[in-house]
Amino acid sequence: MKKIFNYILAGGLMSVSLTGCVDQLDQMPHIETTSKDVYTSVENYTSVLAKIYASYIMTGQELGGGNSDMSSNTGQDYMRCYYNLQQLGTDEVASTWLDGDLIIDLTYLTWDANDPWVSDMYYRAYYTIALANEFLRNSTDSKLSSFSESDQTILRKFAAEARFLRSLSYYHILDLYRKGPFVTENDPVGVFIPPCYSSVQLFDFIESELKDIAELLPAKNEVIYGHASRGAANTLLAKLYLNAEVYTSKAYYDECIDAANLVIADGYSLEPEYAKLFNADNNNRTNEIIFPFVVDSKTSVSWGSSTYIVCGAMGNSSDFLDPSVYGVTQGWGSFRTRAELPSLFAEGDGRAMFFTEGQTLNVDVMDNQTNGYFVTKWTNLTDAGEASSNTQSFGVDTDFPMFRLADVYLMIAESVARGSGKVSRETAAGYVNQLRERAYGDASGNIASTELTPQLILSERSRELYWEGTRRTDLVRYGMFTTGSYLWEWKGGVRNGKSVDAKFNYYPIPTTELSANPNMTNPEY
Repeated sequence: MKKIFNYILAGGLMSVSLTGCVDQLDQMPHIETTSKDVYTSVENYTSVLAKIYASYIMTGQELGGGNSDMSSNTGQDYMRCYYNLQQLGTDEVASTWLDGDLIIDLTYLTWDANDPWVSDMYYRAYYTIALANEFLRNSTDSKLSSFSESDQTILRKFAAEARFLRSLSYYHILDLYRKGPFVTENDPVGVFIPPCYSSVQLFDFIESELKDIAELLPAKNEVIYGHASRGAANTLLAKLYLNAEVYTSKAYYDECIDAANLVIADGYSLEPEYAKLFNADNNNRTNEIIFPFVVDSKTSVSWGSSTYIVCGAMGNSSDFLDPSVYGVTQGWGSFRTRAELPSLFAEGDGRAMFFTEGQTLNVDVMDNQTNGYFVTKWTNLTDAGEASSNTQSFGVDTDFPMFRLADVYLMIAESVARGSGKVSRETAAGYVNQLRERAYGDASGNIASTELTPQLILSERSRELYWEGTRRTDLVRYGMFTTGSYLWEWKGGVRNGKSVDAKFNYYPIPTTELSANPNMTNPEY
């Protein structure tokens, strides 16, 4: 099959068990052999690093999540938790299994500190942070001194990757929760109650880490597929800066463009076919996909990540939609669109990938599968149009493009629309038009530089990035997620939408964490 980055899971070197208390987050994961035995060769370091990468899409040591790493409310992986928190309460998704999947509160923006998905996302992020910290404890100069110089060079690059992955998880904590316990490899192993870092403190740490490691990571033409690159670090830095006003009350739009320009300078370019960015051969789209979560039906079977999106988008009670047309063995019927998403697209926009036969545009009943369009953007098809795997038994082969160049272009355009003069309005509009020319097949959808406004960019972000895990963050940045300035179907749990309390701009620290760590509080919850 396709994957270059090989996840080493079964019988793993790091069979990890983590309890639910963050006062344990700094502890060394429980492993079958000691760290002294594990960190003895480049091969073993490679295996442990693979485990950190796999923590985003897998829940255990075995295929499908068997021999689980940690107990949780839902039993689902990091990426499925993240997707639910970023998408289900927005104008892009209408959820079906409200009670069965325990997602009713996410859907209606009515969650509290006991919500199972809010809790599971929190602990998944900190589990990944704990793995990275342990890797870094064993990557100091003194720990690496016994290796050859060539091996030390390799292992220091691995350490930079671990720092990137830790920064990514801390970024998710910042964006979703606005604060959190702070632990690094420098903190003691054992009984230790981490301090609470504010959003500003987390911002400063992530910024410092990403700026420090960017040049330590490989360039686009050097990176092994699935690993973090210099482009990945600079893309995450650009996203941090784009949302900086939310996190710090200070604008960083010039800095956002600087980071984004570094990504472009690394040689990324748009792929010619939008649809192939989301199929089972999208590992070949390395011109545009900057950093993926790698999913494979043979080496990393998961019922979350992109399997959740691809199979979840296929109706399982429709008389018209045939899942096999999209490479899916059996549809799950998990979600459709709310009316606002398809209404954003003009005629001729090839990104409008919806199945409408037998479906209504409007969602009169949230969990009625005939209400709302199905999304066909994500598939399990190869470039040749064939099913890549038996999704019922092994999930999909479609990687999740966590970062891609289209988002970088739109971050530049938004920064200019919000007042940055780092690039001209003509240049910024040109980036938007590259996306629109791909979408329309010609220049008929192009915009003039005078049309470049924040609101246009918000709509364009949804047209380009829908169902890619960005929508909640975008709406929060625009001040539209909780307020009455923009209402969508079933926002706040009512048919025509309503404003909700501003506290729902972020998620609460789980109740279990409040009991474990006296430094953590939820004043608004």
